[in-house]
Amino acid sequence: MFITIGHFFKRKATIKYPEQKRSFPKVFRGVQILNRDEEGRERCTACGLCALACPAEAITMEAAERQPGEEHLYREEKYAAKYEINMLRCIFCGFCEDACPKDAVYLSQTFPQANYSREGFIYKKEDMLIPNPKEDPEGYQKAVGERENMHKA
Repeated sequence: MFITIGHFFKRKATIKYPEQKRSFPKVFRGVQILNRDEEGRERCTACGLCALACPAEAITMEAAERQPGEEHLYREEKYAAKYEINMLRCIFCGFCEDACPKDAVYLSQTFPQANYSREGFIYKKEDMLIPNPKEDPEGYQKAVGERENMHKA
């Protein structure tokens, strides 16, 4: 009886989800994001180091050459024409983030969404790219989050 009465005075473990959001620590590793530079160009050069570093072999990519006139889209001469992460295999270890020499992939502060089919858990390049900072500066800042402040410190 004392144990039951003692639980009445403890803090509740559950939260009211739509109204309240759970806070995560700053070191939380969530969904992978493909980064852009300040001009909105993709940083990924499809070097494949993130795919090699992934112990779960969750990342697949295909490289392509940048065509004349596409300098405003891609930062380097090569870019990732196809970039996919299978979230069912991902173990959120962060090795892909550590292996990337261009700071193109990083783990964000959001967690993966629930889905009803396996195909929904394979994130494509279009799903992971953060918004263009020139076209949507607010969306870009929200996607970058506190990461920009951590690198400046």
